[in-house]
Amino acid sequence: MIILVMGVSGSGKTTIGALLAATLHWQFQDADSFHPAANVAKMRRGMPLSDTDRLPWLLAMQQAIADWQQAGIHTILACSALKAEYRQRLCQAAPMKQVYLKGSFALVQQRLQQRQGHYMKADLLQSQFDTLEEPDDALVIDIDQSPEAIVAEIRKTLNI
Repeated sequence: MIILVMGVSGSGKTTIGALLAATLHWQFQDADSFHPAANVAKMRRGMPLSDTDRLPWLLAMQQAIADWQQAGIHTILACSALKAEYRQRLCQAAPMKQVYLKGSFALVQQRLQQRQGHYMKADLLQSQFDTLEEPDDALVIDIDQSPEAIVAEIRKTLNI
């Protein structure tokens, strides 16, 4: 099984994904590690990525997902997956459960301002919300609760 934990930057994808993977003893992967260096450099300069920029990133993840599926490796993938077409592309490689970490702009902005050492700058948050196409086929989780409560809700709802 593969679970996609998605949402805007600062919604807690990495925190929740890593904690969920640890409790299940599954592999955890962060989509950030699939970005080509040019994308990371662009984001460090405060520039949002275009769909053209995202294509190699999506293709690399699509291949990894297919490989995990073929090898039978249960995986939690933390990925913004902001657009429906991105999620569709990722799900072409293997069926996935989707978990959408949803929060208000104000809450996520506060989290991003407190985060240090990450290339995604708080001033790019509006572009993330502008790009976001909320999924209609995902488990929607309100991020205004503890990571442990969120993981417990995911496990209970997905029965894992």
